[in-house]
Amino acid sequence: MRVAYLGAAALLTMTVAGAMPALADVKAGVDAWSRGDYDKAVAEWRGPAIAGDADAQFNMGQAYKLGRGVATDQAQAIEWFRKAAAQGHAQAEDNYALMLFQEGRKADAVPWLEKSVARDEKRTELVLGTMLFNGDAVKKDWVRAYALVSRSSRQGLAQASQTLAQMDQYISAEQRQKGTELASKIESEGHTRRLAAATNPSRTAPLELPVASPTRAMAKAPPGASYSPPGRAPEKVAHAVVKETKPKPKEPVAATGGNWRIQLGAFRDEANARALWGKVGGKTGGRVAYAKAGEVTRLQATGFASHAAAQAACSKAGVPCVVVAQ
Repeated sequence: MRVAYLGAAALLTMTVAGAMPALADVKAGVDAWSRGDYDKAVAEWRGPAIAGDADAQFNMGQAYKLGRGVATDQAQAIEWFRKAAAQGHAQAEDNYALMLFQEGRKADAVPWLEKSVARDEKRTELVLGTMLFNGDAVKKDWVRAYALVSRSSRQGLAQASQTLAQMDQYISAEQRQKGTELASKIESEGHTRRLAAATNPSRTAPLELPVASPTRAMAKAPPGASYSPPGRAPEKVAHAVVKETKPKPKEPVAATGGNWRIQLGAFRDEANARALWGKVGGKTGGRVAYAKAGEVTRLQATGFASHAAAQAACSKAGVPCVVVAQ
């Protein structure tokens, strides 16, 4: 049994790093990029990048990845990301890891994925979690796989919610429980690291702005696995400092008889499904359903009028959750 890699190329966040205050050329390049003057942006960045500025190196990687101001060149993009990642540039570590994976260099990607995952980064958590589930270039570890994909899903990555639903068909209740506990630990540790970074920032944080440019679907599904190409995802550009904010929790949404439902888990022992509903069901505002799938019982809350209403209920459940339609 394997879980398909869902749209991993679309996970590459298309952002441009803001400049450190002293590096006027890098900031000028970011300003030019935001105006759509990509040739000027690349011209501003090339000198600082060659001189070793990590932000400029990351931005050059983005330019080559997107083919803006230069011809598209994945090898050049990877090399610039590598240079910036070697200096500890967090966004470069993320993109370098994802591009290595995309190019089939999975063993090379693993240490960089681990660096990124250590920061609770949702895109790399999905990729490494899927690798751990499949035993793909790493030793199988279903507990950690479930934890990482759960964290990715809880942070709003739709592909992760789909992958989590696939995992629920195979993973035992005990492994799921351990994975959920590990996911909570990862979230707590990540929150502590973010607080530390906020009090002592080492680099400019980007403001992400959508730009109209298509992404390239990447994943080759493993033999025997189903694969649905992802929809278009917005690429992004950034050029200012912003503080990380968390969305205000939504109140439970009462079920209205709609066709949307949420899945709270899948269990071989129906008693475990009923026990979980007793703990979290009241938070969702939905009606319980125990859907049979072979030997597995899927715990679901039903009756939501829209995807947004179901997602709001999912966010209040307090456990890994995926939105599905009836």
